[in-house]
Amino acid sequence: QLQASGGGLVQAGGSLRLSCAASGRSFSSNALGWFRQAPGKEREFVAVISGSGETTYYANSVKGRFTISRDNAKNTVYLQMNSLKPEDTAAYYCAARASGTASFRERMYDYWGQGTLVTVSS
Repeated sequence: QLQASGGGLVQAGGSLRLSCAASGRSFSSNALGWFRQAPGKEREFVAVISGSGETTYYANSVKGRFTISRDNAKNTVYLQMNSLKPEDTAAYYCAARASGTASFRERMYDYWGQGTLVTVSS
């Protein structure tokens, strides 16, 4: 089970850190990703970190502003979001692959958490 938290209301230019804690099993060797869904839009890829932690991918829209990281001791993945923009407003979802290979494809993920809402005001 994956539990996302850390969402909230922030002004443009501000920062938030999302957390996704896993329970019930270890995800220490699984690729972990973040996706988001804005109102009226399809869910889209944001970032992923491989099981080893050596590989990360980011959507072009967040590259240079967001950082994904993991703490295997805490069975948790993080998304540090800086320089937030109103267009980052969305429900953010964490997900895990059964594999350790990083992927930006939503259909490659096997486990999903509930969303945490991020609202960026202008």
